[in-house]
Amino acid sequence: MRVLAAMSGGVDSAVAAALAVEAGHDVVGVHMALSRNRDQFRTGSRGCCSIEDAGDARRAADVLGIPYYVWDLSETFEETVVADFLSEYSAGRTPNPCVRCNEHIKFEALLDKATALGFDAVATGHYARVEAQEAPDGTVTRELHRSPNDAKDQSYVLAVMGPERLDRAMFPLGGFASKDEVRAEAERRGLSVSAKPDSYDICFVADGDTRGFLRSRLGAQPGEVRDTDGNVVGEHQGAYAYTVGQRKGLGLGRPAPDGRARYVVDVDTGSNTVVVGPAELLSVDRIAGDRAVWFAPAATDWTDCEVQVRAHGRAVPAQVRAVPGADGGADGLELRLGEELRGIAAGQSVVAYRGTRVLGQATVSRAWRDAPVTTGVPGGTVPA
Repeated sequence: MRVLAAMSGGVDSAVAAALAVEAGHDVVGVHMALSRNRDQFRTGSRGCCSIEDAGDARRAADVLGIPYYVWDLSETFEETVVADFLSEYSAGRTPNPCVRCNEHIKFEALLDKATALGFDAVATGHYARVEAQEAPDGTVTRELHRSPNDAKDQSYVLAVMGPERLDRAMFPLGGFASKDEVRAEAERRGLSVSAKPDSYDICFVADGDTRGFLRSRLGAQPGEVRDTDGNVVGEHQGAYAYTVGQRKGLGLGRPAPDGRARYVVDVDTGSNTVVVGPAELLSVDRIAGDRAVWFAPAATDWTDCEVQVRAHGRAVPAQVRAVPGADGGADGLELRLGEELRGIAAGQSVVAYRGTRVLGQATVSRAWRDAPVTTGVPGGTVPA
């Protein structure tokens, strides 16, 4: 097959490209330039897509003996991933930019351009597995599964791609159980990135100051912080900078009357108000989502599964079913949790699994409790 290998300049994508070459594919390497003003060097594990990263990717391609190109996707990245990030925070939701990057950049812009150029598949350095299942009639279904490397599994952020794009994707690192194995493979092949640090955090917020980035783009919007009784307990410079479940950085100056910690329990961007309350108000046992994609037939009745709501969060038992979406279309999803989860915010990605297999994914639109919450204060309950 003709395979386009996405090469970030890191060890994972370099080894993935090497394995695609070893498998006998006709491989071309491409580095995606996603920033309009790229830094010369990357700072430790922060950021990515620097000029240094592009050079590392080129050197890896030279070692592998494959053609190498740099594609400027910065405009698309700004118009999709960064714009979505700003829009979601402006609406009081909490987005996952890595999910949107996989959706709009790696498995939309990149994959579609690769297909137009005659490539059969795109290979990336993601930690996930693809398993092909053949039905009695000969129909083959490709399933997305977790990586055996629990610490690095990326099936959660890949679930947004959907089955059609999965058919044109390759994850050569799917069988590796640890990052040390990948680094050893890179060293054995003479790839200079074998010891390069992983990149973390949000790539376009290289200094890690998400609140500062939002303020620079959205401006200061002073407002009030209130408790669940409506009392003003503080001030903020923009409700968009807060997320449900947040405890640090509230700047309240004094504890709650009962002395307990307070958390963000709601972000109302309509009134530019942040609401804080006790930890008990963060617990939910129901989740609704929209923009659902399914890798298995959509569950019209309640179906047992496990649910994950954070990239490296713990999966909990649940039941899932497909429901009408917010616009009336068949793209909604509803979950009944077997265990309560805390701090679930609208905008997060929720993924349903059965064992290691991804069943479906959606964007959280609402999370709630069916039962009243006991606050811990004598006689105190709060309606669900």
